Amino acid sequence: MIKIITSILLFIFFFGCSKQEPMVFDSMPNTHLILDNINENELANDDEYERILEHFKSNCQYSRVKKLYPAMCEKALHVKSASSFFLNNFDRYKVLEDADHKEGLLTGYFEPLLKGSRTKQGPYRYPLYEPPEDLLHVKLGDAYPELKNMRLRGRLVDNKIVPYEDRALINASQNSRSVICYVDDRIARFFLEVQGSGRVELESGETIFVGYADQNGHAYTSIGKKLIDKGAIKREAISLQSIAQWLQQHPESLDEILHANRSFVFFKERSYGATGAMGIELTPKYSVAVDPSYIPLGSLLSIKSKSYNQMVFAEDTGGAIRGSVRADLFLGFGDEALEKAGTLNEKLELFMWLPKNYQGTI
Repeated sequence: MIKIITSILLFIFFFGCSKQEPMVFDSMPNTHLILDNINENELANDDEYERILEHFKSNCQYSRVKKLYPAMCEKALHVKSASSFFLNNFDRYKVLEDADHKEGLLTGYFEPLLKGSRTKQGPYRYPLYEPPEDLLHVKLGDAYPELKNMRLRGRLVDNKIVPYEDRALINASQNSRSVICYVDDRIARFFLEVQGSGRVELESGETIFVGYADQNGHAYTSIGKKLIDKGAIKREAISLQSIAQWLQQHPESLDEILHANRSFVFFKERSYGATGAMGIELTPKYSVAVDPSYIPLGSLLSIKSKSYNQMVFAEDTGGAIRGSVRADLFLGFGDEALEKAGTLNEKLELFMWLPKNYQGTI
């Protein structure tokens, strides 16, 4: 009998107690994490850890990252072994899927090149706007604490805040707005908004960099989904390339399809390449866009999909990036980046690296 009781107790200890309760943070109550046992066979090599360490130290210059990893940012300055630094000082947690998004998804984005002019002439007819002066931002948390970190965009009409103009109205509007330049391809301009950053080669020979500055406040709608629902492109064939090809072949449907996405992005000219929401210049294959309502910007993450199994940094956001296990991997500039980003669509497992025995908020 004693042996039976002992066996039962051991079973409960090793198996019954092994079920983990997800870690939940007050500041992000919808983000659920479970401690993950790192498989030695999937760890990065020493050179990769060195690259990650240098990236981590560079990011520690930013307040968001210092707030997440105060002790680790200081400790990183005195590291002899990059792999030991991460493996001995951090735990890796698996990010659980949320109720609205049942399966993780990894996609890719890139830095496109457009042709343009500083003046409206010839084929250069499609403006890249700077944020308009009449675009208002209302922080809802100032009046309603339960809506902390949420904001409303709109404009003032007859002393009332109303929604800002959507894509169709902005395209048709005669309102005076500050223009950075004009480009020659309406479809390419639309995809520049989706990518968030890009380069414009002006007819003068000069190349300028432009990046996301603001948005009109309307929710992002996928035109790829609209084309699937319309029966124009099969779901398994959807990609940036197939969407662009269909739009080029059906110019009569441009307004219908593009205006389905009422969201409109405003840009600002930059002095360097693709930049994320943190103001950090993005690094190909190491920077990802996430949903900041689930994953804090500045986080050290790992992504695991069919094609990728590596450590990355949460440095950007995007209108189409929604859900806890969702990431958009920045793949750089050029034709190869375009090809990879346009077709990347893989099931994703997402992990967050936090200091051992972490008890803070995220």
